[in-house]
Amino acid sequence: MEKVTCGECGHLNPYGTHLCESCGKPLDEKDKQASMVDMRYEGVARRSQTYNKTVIDKIWNFFSSVKIGVTIIILTLIASSIGTIFPQEMYIPGNVDPAQHYEEEYGIAGLIYYTLGFHNLYGSWWYMALIAGLGISLIIASLDRVVPLYRALKKQKTSRNEGFLKRQRLFSVSETKNAEDMLEKSEDYLRRKRYNVKVENESLLAEKNRFARWGPYINHIGLILFLTGCMLRFFPGMYVDELIWVREGETEAVAGTERQYYVENEKFSIETYDENNETFAPALERAGGSQIKTYQTDAVLYESSGGTVGTEPDLTEIKTDNIEVNHPLRFDDYALYQYDYKLNELNVMSLSMNDRESGETIGTIDIDLFDPQGEYDLGNGYRVVIESYFPNFEFDENGEPSTISDIPDNPAFIFRMFSPEHPDEGEYSFVAIRSNEDIFGENTYEMSFEGVETKNVTALKVRKDHTLPFLIAGGSIFMIGLIQGSYWSHRRIWLRRFGNELWAAGHTNKHWASLKKDFQSLSEKTGLTVPEDKQAKKAMEEETSDGRDDDNGRN
Repeated sequence: MEKVTCGECGHLNPYGTHLCESCGKPLDEKDKQASMVDMRYEGVARRSQTYNKTVIDKIWNFFSSVKIGVTIIILTLIASSIGTIFPQEMYIPGNVDPAQHYEEEYGIAGLIYYTLGFHNLYGSWWYMALIAGLGISLIIASLDRVVPLYRALKKQKTSRNEGFLKRQRLFSVSETKNAEDMLEKSEDYLRRKRYNVKVENESLLAEKNRFARWGPYINHIGLILFLTGCMLRFFPGMYVDELIWVREGETEAVAGTERQYYVENEKFSIETYDENNETFAPALERAGGSQIKTYQTDAVLYESSGGTVGTEPDLTEIKTDNIEVNHPLRFDDYALYQYDYKLNELNVMSLSMNDRESGETIGTIDIDLFDPQGEYDLGNGYRVVIESYFPNFEFDENGEPSTISDIPDNPAFIFRMFSPEHPDEGEYSFVAIRSNEDIFGENTYEMSFEGVETKNVTALKVRKDHTLPFLIAGGSIFMIGLIQGSYWSHRRIWLRRFGNELWAAGHTNKHWASLKKDFQSLSEKTGLTVPEDKQAKKAMEEETSDGRDDDNGRN
């Protein structure tokens, strides 16, 4: 589309421009006939309001719409609030089935919540699409406005068109015999008021706080950076927030490190407040007994030097530290925080095979509750086979034995005991805590509980966050833009001499009272006629007209 040539100054304006970028002359017939020109975006041509032919134009126009941006924000807020109705999957116990957990904890609502995928809402493709759509909307809406606005403000002339001046919201004409002297006094006063003043061809342009116009767009930059940081959390290697449980004396791979690092729990300990201490005694008594002062893990960090699949990795010790609350173990970009613990978790259970009639002990087996063997040979034709193992035993809805989780909080076994008397079929026995039953009748032998070994378990939170710089930078830039756009206003004052007349006009993007106050002060110093607020006058006339209509109606 061809550019539009201004008939007064000859400036070439992009197609769709309402006010000449250089002199401000109204180019659109509506602006020529209007009592006030539309100064929004300086009357420049915006792509979204000019082009609508190609697919790219339609996509651009869609995302540049403020209504579309607000709609995406509302949808994102609604989706985010739905994700807080029930805990996300990352916050439920890791040893339970999510589908079963949500239904058991929250009933039919929890089942629907899980079925619809809301348990992993913030990592879902459609939520990421909303975030991406919001970011695209911010980018396109900003470019659609900020580029032409910057061009118009940069190219504006000091001497403005008559039609531009008289159609400003604040406008006045001062008749004086010495207009040149009044212009000079105005220049001196406005400079002292920290305006940037330009004088050219008996015209004056005083401008102040132009930087305030860029506040909203700096906001957008901050939001885009913040949204980028949020999205990067779902890219591999950028963000890790995992929980690992490590038993005393055991070594586990550090989650999120692709088995490059391992951590050993040498010892877990708890320190409580001294109940005999006079300082703490009253508080402990009110709290109902001893309270934990701190808990820590004596940890050893290892690095794997590789190894073939299926073999034990070669570990090299690289660091030792005592992990406490608010005192993590840091390495590379990771940190291990003390998060939780479990005392006296069942680890090894000892049982003996006994003759029920004589009470004679045939032999004893030690069962590793986390890695039980399938068969235990006691010698002399005696052996015990574990037919079924239920680490956390319960009866299901059909009355059948089942397990809630893989953690041995309530272990139960179905044993098959072979002996010289029963070498082929064996005898079946069900053994659980506080339960020892024959399954198919009276047994010759039985399994009896002898003892149990326990271990303390520590829960370490693995943290890695490369998105934090994006979030901090985005939030900081957003606040800068918010302050910049809220506390300052872009004010402009135009003065132009026509013989013995001095025309004055003013515009600001907000805080009109401040600009009126500047004009009032300028009038007191120079004798300039204070400009009239056309918008306020029009509103007053409409209010008066409405009042008269109401009076006529009542009469």
